[in-house]
Amino acid sequence: MLVLRVRGESIGADRAITQRLREHTATTDEPGLRVWQPPRQLTFGRRDRRRSGYDDARAIATQMDFPPAERPVGGRAVAYTGTTIAFARTEPVVEDRTGIQDRYQAITTDLQVGLGELGVHALPGEPPESFCPGSHSLQAEGKIVGIAQRISNGVALTAGCLLVADHDAIASVLTDVYAALSVPFDPESVGSVSKAGGPTNPADVRSTIERALMTTPAPSIESV
Repeated sequence: MLVLRVRGESIGADRAITQRLREHTATTDEPGLRVWQPPRQLTFGRRDRRRSGYDDARAIATQMDFPPAERPVGGRAVAYTGTTIAFARTEPVVEDRTGIQDRYQAITTDLQVGLGELGVHALPGEPPESFCPGSHSLQAEGKIVGIAQRISNGVALTAGCLLVADHDAIASVLTDVYAALSVPFDPESVGSVSKAGGPTNPADVRSTIERALMTTPAPSIESV
C-alpha cells in the first residue's frame, strides 16, 4: 500500500494529490491511502449546483471565510475548517459493479475501530436532516463521518470526511448555506470527535485513523 502524507497548499493542488493516488493504483494495482487535513473550504456537490439559491450559497460561504469549491459528484455541501480530516482509500477493481457494499462495510468497520481507539463509540447511520445526507455515515453525538465511493478506470476510491472539532463553526456556516439552497438541515445534527468525548488535536486523530485504514503492515510512505 502506498500512503501519501502530503497536503496541497491550495484546494486545486490538494485535489491533485488524491488524483495522483488514483493514478498510482490504476498503473500498479497497488492500493493507496491518504488521510489528511484539507485546506479550509466549503465544497458543493453536483446537486447543489442545480438549486436556484446556489449563487447565494456560494456568497454566504465566502462571507463566512469558507472558500467555495465544487466536486464533480453528487451529494450536498460539506465544510472543512482546516481541522477536519479527509480520507481516501484506493483499490484496484475488475468489475465496476462488484464489491461496492463490501468496500463500504470494510472502511466503515476500520473507521469504527480507529474511533474506538480514540474513545469514541460510533454507530452506523446519521441523525435526520444531517449535512450531506447519505446511506454510509457514522454518528456519535451527531454525524461525524460521511463516506462515498467512486469507481473509474479500474480503481475504486472510497473516501469521506471526519469532523474532529469545530462542530459549532461547521453547523453555523451550513445553517445559512443550506437555507440558501432550500435544503433541510438541523445544526444540532453536527457532531465531532471532540463532542463525543475524543481528543481535539487533529494530528492525534489523523494518525490513529490512518493506522486503522492501512491494509498492509509495512506500507510505502511518502511524506512532505
